[in-house]
Amino acid sequence: MNFKQTLAKKEMFYKKISRFFMFAMYEKYKNVFCKTKNIQIIGTNGKGSTGRFLAMLLKQEGFLVGHYTSPHIFKFNERFWLNGTIVDDESLEQAHKILEDKMKQDLSRLSYFEYATFLALVLFEKCDYVVFEAGVGGEYDATSVFDKEFTIFTNIGFDHQELLGKTLKNIARTKLKAMKDKAIISSNQDLIVLNLAKHIALLKNSKLTITSFFQDKDLKNITQEYTKKYNLAYFLQDNLLLALESFSIILNKDKTSLIKSMQNLPKLDLKGRCEQISDNIFVDVGHNEMAALALASIFKEKKVHLVYNCFLDKDFYNILKALKPIIKIVEIYDYKTENRPLAGEKLLESLKELDIKYKKFNHIENDNLYLVFGSFLLVENFLRGYRER
Repeated sequence: MNFKQTLAKKEMFYKKISRFFMFAMYEKYKNVFCKTKNIQIIGTNGKGSTGRFLAMLLKQEGFLVGHYTSPHIFKFNERFWLNGTIVDDESLEQAHKILEDKMKQDLSRLSYFEYATFLALVLFEKCDYVVFEAGVGGEYDATSVFDKEFTIFTNIGFDHQELLGKTLKNIARTKLKAMKDKAIISSNQDLIVLNLAKHIALLKNSKLTITSFFQDKDLKNITQEYTKKYNLAYFLQDNLLLALESFSIILNKDKTSLIKSMQNLPKLDLKGRCEQISDNIFVDVGHNEMAALALASIFKEKKVHLVYNCFLDKDFYNILKALKPIIKIVEIYDYKTENRPLAGEKLLESLKELDIKYKKFNHIENDNLYLVFGSFLLVENFLRGYRER
């Protein structure tokens, strides 16, 4: 089978994490994979953009860099960024054949995400640095089995409670326990998270940095100039500052060098981060309350038609509650999804309880402002339909 046929046999969604299977598989085969300098990014929001900013900064220094991220919007290939380019089908097929030869019958036992993670090992085996974005959680995530030089923690909040726990402390614990010898955490956190991070660092004897670049006027100004230049959402500046501080620690860069690096940094090449695709349409792949609060702040002076839908296992009540101040009406966008039901009637009940007007999405009207938000899959389906129209 080729890589596309192999993917078709694997379910993308899973209801529980196999805590030890990936560790067992890697232990069995680790000697057949090349060693790279790995950086892991863990958190609730901002992992993709923080990782890509860091990968871009490292590439700019002349290093060969791989960035593994998830999920994708249109194509599986989007999960693999190699030195500025999304890998093509031919590269993926070659990596698949190598992986098939190394793992043989065990290949079929891997989940969708586990398979993709091992593919990244093959695709990026010649890289100087590989930036791995954790999927769900941290401690038992598939990306946590590899040796790592550095761990980056973005904002940690409520998401995937059915897998990670119902309280912020439980969610943070499973993420923070993946901490390695050197780590950094965004200071833009709940105190519960920061205190737990310090405690775990003490237990693990890890050198943990709590970000300080947010307070540096010069670095804030230059990252703000960058986001304005490329018309990026304001929250991407926070992710850029986290990536920049991580970059400074990894390569021991001083402030003058960092400012120079920022002056030459190309535009972020990630889609769907509060991205404006037309005069009156913004799309965002966020799917939790923290992302909703960020968008509510961005659009706080406006009223939007929220093109929305989500999976039944999401906390859509609190997401909609966070967005309510900016919502004129919710336009429910239906799309097909396998093995993971949409919110359906439960979503309608929440809209009624919150006293938010709603209707079924039909078409875009030029006189209205639209925000498309709810999941990667929603954004994918909307953009495909938008392109066709």
